[in-house]
Parts: sequence; structure tokens; C-alpha cells
Amino acid sequence: MKKITLVCLACLGLVLTNRAFAQKADTVNLTDIKFKVEAAPEWSALLKRDSGWFGGDGIYTIPLSGKETGQAKHSDKVLFVFSDSMIGAVRDNTTAPGAIMIHNAVAELKGNEPLDKQMKFYWDKNAKGKPESIFIPHTPKTGATDYYWLGDGFVNQALNNNIYIFGYRVHNVSNEAFGFREVGNTLIKIPANSKPPYKDLKQMDTPFYLVDQKGESGSFGAGIYVNTQEAGAPKPDGYIYVYGVRGMAKHLMVARVLPGDFEDYSKWTFYNGKAWVADMEQVANVTSSVSNELSFSPLPDGRYALIFQVGGMTTSVGMRIGASPVGPFGPIIKLWDCKPDLIAKTFVVYNAKAHPSLSKPGELLISYNINSVDFLNDLKKYPNLYRPRFIRVKFNEHE
Repeated sequence: MKKITLVCLACLGLVLTNRAFAQKADTVNLTDIKFKVEAAPEWSALLKRDSGWFGGDGIYTIPLSGKETGQAKHSDKVLFVFSDSMIGAVRDNTTAPGAIMIHNAVAELKGNEPLDKQMKFYWDKNAKGKPESIFIPHTPKTGATDYYWLGDGFVNQALNNNIYIFGYRVHNVSNEAFGFREVGNTLIKIPANSKPPYKDLKQMDTPFYLVDQKGESGSFGAGIYVNTQEAGAPKPDGYIYVYGVRGMAKHLMVARVLPGDFEDYSKWTFYNGKAWVADMEQVANVTSSVSNELSFSPLPDGRYALIFQVGGMTTSVGMRIGASPVGPFGPIIKLWDCKPDLIAKTFVVYNAKAHPSLSKPGELLISYNINSVDFLNDLKKYPNLYRPRFIRVKFNEHE
């Protein structure tokens, strides 16, 4: 009887904690915020290149110090992770013969300033010496034609400072601009101090790809928030929060796990709207109209900023204010209209996200990607179209 009483008290404590959390979250203002937004041309220019890597998308940034919150120091290195990337040269305002697209590449920036001399790009080479992706799927579930679209990553200070990056296994289903679909979720593990192209990396299939009752798929890894003291989080609870997106409505899902349990998928829990549960199928949609790549960052006033491309692929960079890592989230606040970058009718914009380690105090540096639905033809006319652009949001300022 005594054990039963103790268990019941523990359950009661959990209920009371969740209730208190909900009450506290309900009192947070999720609509009003003062900010100013401006272009960050110096960062956009950093990725406007005419040799080697000269175009790509994805662009997650991982501070190799493990300090996820706050600006990197001048002595730190920040890892840039790109998905599809163009390797070759731009000459006479067009792509030179021999340019090739690979599925991913990386770069390392020393410090926190957009200085070309401090940034170095890396990719692999195949047996013939031609450019090749750094990350190529090699897991038990990998299909013959699968390749990676990369998700977010971080340095896990509880597991030997390994770098973990989510890899979505995808394969092509048509020759159209976006003729691919995701078929699985993978975790890429890079040992600390490993150098690109990371010949000692490890890949693991995960169960974090799901299909709902409507047949719409989803996956985790769209964004990561490391809410630990070691990572510099202002209100640490010791967990790593991993965000997922599913369905055409771009619903946001949340999972969490302790850093030391990151590779033990049985220890992961999923937010069902009220509590954390072990069954991924019960995960709730905490908000919607986000993008398949996004970011979650603390704000100077104690609230949080969810940054994304509104609806996945529109001309608006959006923000929702969050009361906690699982919300509730406020309405969409449109930060920036990307229309001026769409100089051709075939251009599209997608997957905005913030880069806290490159952001000055009180600010968020945000990137968004530009692409084309007539990619090969437009790349000949606009060889530098396919690259991220940057804006800067300054908080606690009037518009």
C-alpha cells in the first residue's frame, strides 16, 4: 500500500507540474513584440561565390563549441551544413562547363564575422576525383537510389562532444524541380575533432519518420533546441528538444530527450498537447504553417522565437512567439517580404531559420533560400541565384 501511495503522489506531482506549466504559459503575451528588421547584405555576400562551392540551400549552423545560445567567440568555429550544393565555377556571368550538383557539403567559419578569408568549404571526391557529397546514406534501410536532405544538428556535450545531424533519406520520383519524397529518417554521428569529409562518421536509422491516418508523412529534425546549462540556455531544464514537421499544413511536432540518452530511441518522449508520452503516434500538432526547416531560439525578454518560412514556400519569413519549447505559440508575425529577391517569375523562396551563434546580442540573424522551378535554365542566366540570403531582426526596437 505504501508503494502505491508513493506512485500516486508522484503521478499527482506530474499532473500539478503540467497544470502549473500550462497556467504559467497562458499568462505569457504571445502577440506583442517590438522589433526592427533589416537586410544583412554582408552575410548574403559571404555566400555569393564564383568558384568551388557557389550555390546551395539547407544551411544549418552548428557552433562547434557546443554553446548554442549566444554569439560565437572570435576563436570559435561554426559549422555550416548545406544540402544540395553546386560545385564548379561562375565565368562571364554564367555557370562554367563542368559545374556539378552534389547532395550536401559543409563549411567552417572561424569567428562570428562574415569574412571570406575565415571560411572554408568542404565536399568529398569520388573514385574519379569528381566532387561528391560528404554524407551518403549507408544504413540497413537505405534504398539503392536514396540520398540525404539534411536536417538540424548540434554538439552533444554529454556524449563526448559528438556532432549529431539529422539526415532525411529521400529519393527522386520525377524530373520536376521538387520531384522527390522522403522515405526515412537517419541520425548522422560525427566524432569530436573529426575533419571534413568525416570518414569516421556513423549513420543510424531512426524511428522518427511517421505517416498519419491521412497518409501524410512527417519527420523529426527540422530544428533543435538544446535547453541545457552547458549550451548556454537561459532557462535550462536539461533536455534536447527536437522539432518535426508533418503534412501539407506544415504542422509542428515536438520530441525531447536527455542529452546522454540521445542515441537510445526508447528514452525519447513526444508532446501530446498535455504531457510527454513514449508513443510517437500520439504526438500533437502544437502549431502549423511552418516550414520543413526552422529554428527555435530564446528571446531577450524570456519568451521564445519560432522562425520559419510561412507555409513552407511563400514570400514571407514568419515568427511565432512561444511561451515555452512546446508553446503555446502566438499568431504568425511576418518579419520580411522576400519578393524583391524573386527577380524572375520562376524563383521560389523557402525554409527560413535563425542562426543564434552568428547573431549579436538582442538580435537574430536569419537566412532564407532562393531556388527556381526552372533551375538549370535559370542557373545559366543567374548563376548566383541558388544561395541563402540573410536578414537581421533587432528586438526591443520600434518598427
